[in-house]
Amino acid sequence: MAKSRTIFSCQHCGAQSPKWLGKCPDCNSWNSYIEEKEEIQAKRSPLPEEHSIPLPLPDIPADEGRHVPTTIDEFDRVLGGGYVPGGMVLLGGDPGIGKSTIIMQAFAAITKRGKTALYVSGEESAAQIKMRAERMGITEKNFFVVAENCIERAVEHIRKIKPAVVVIDSIQTVYTNEIQSAPGTISQVRECAGKILMLCKGSQTACFLVGHVTKDGAIAGPKVLEHMVDAVLYFEGERGHSYRILRTIKNRFGSTNEIGVFEMTGKGLMEVKNPSGLFLAERPTSSAGSTVVSSLEGSRPVLLEVQALVSGSGLANPRRTSIGVDSARTNLLVAVLEKIVGIRLYDQDIFVNVAGGMRITEPASDLGVIAAIHSSFMNRPINHQMILIGEVGLTGEIRAVAGIDARLKEAEKMGFKQAIIPSANLKGKLAAQIEARGCKSIDEAFALLS
Repeated sequence: MAKSRTIFSCQHCGAQSPKWLGKCPDCNSWNSYIEEKEEIQAKRSPLPEEHSIPLPLPDIPADEGRHVPTTIDEFDRVLGGGYVPGGMVLLGGDPGIGKSTIIMQAFAAITKRGKTALYVSGEESAAQIKMRAERMGITEKNFFVVAENCIERAVEHIRKIKPAVVVIDSIQTVYTNEIQSAPGTISQVRECAGKILMLCKGSQTACFLVGHVTKDGAIAGPKVLEHMVDAVLYFEGERGHSYRILRTIKNRFGSTNEIGVFEMTGKGLMEVKNPSGLFLAERPTSSAGSTVVSSLEGSRPVLLEVQALVSGSGLANPRRTSIGVDSARTNLLVAVLEKIVGIRLYDQDIFVNVAGGMRITEPASDLGVIAAIHSSFMNRPINHQMILIGEVGLTGEIRAVAGIDARLKEAEKMGFKQAIIPSANLKGKLAAQIEARGCKSIDEAFALLS
């Protein structure tokens, strides 16, 4: 017979202890241990009759692992071309950001092609889901919906219907009868995800797990959940904006640098085919402190406006605020401006913002950020038809960046006439017809801007 014992599990990292601890010794989290009951099997269960057979690499069927497009281009781009039969995707994001909406739209597009989809909801009733579907115009017959919190019953529904895709919304609300702890605890999330994983891998059913996020923005539950799935997607967006960005954190079947841009409307999420035009739509043309940079998100170049505001500070420690740009990177560029260019910024408040709610993670925007700060300090506007591309080093040099042709083609398409780029990127022939000027240092760059 199975014996039960009481253990305490950390809800952040999964560490276990026979007694309660105020601080987790593994992840240093405070008050993260929760009491759980663990079943100890006195005897191991026999091995299942089905067993795996090792195959030579050339004999493995090549049709497994192929992407199946959903016809939503922005969603397929982030997934690497579409969903993979037998694959498991974890989708996270803030409440109300659009996680359930994008899943319903993707499933509706899949069912229109004759495939079957199953929506397992642990938070909403079937009537609530139908109301949302009617608002979005989804009426497909092979779109099945069930409100279920028990993972064993959900597995039975999946085996009976045999859908091409299934979603568990959300993984923190379902539970298994084999564990006595409450839904959402680390043991429940781990075991429920494991049961779904084994079912999907054996039946070639693609599964999407919707996950809650913590106040820090990370997906709630154990980190092992992110290791179990094949892809981890995050929905990002600001409360005051109607635009949403779908970003890949992990993807075993594609790139982790791609993004999808959507606009939230009354009828669901609409794809944004031209993000550059979206983020530059309200850009001022003759204001100091505004520059345009090119950020390469996977294979897609996106033009973004970087704004800077430099003003005198009456504080002993002037403020340094960055939104959309790494704050440590901004402090580094401010130090380069003071040391190399010779301007005095130690008594100035500096604010840097990327318009539209986007986040820049690559150093190719350094030249644009440093030019925006310099422009605001000198109160000297930059030509609104000029784009700046380049990485800035600690000695003031401008380093080459990758994908220069794609960046310049996007700038040419958006109507820009001139570009300042690293001199090292001028060695090859550029495909774009835009006027590109090279520079080796920030002094040369500022000379071209004047």
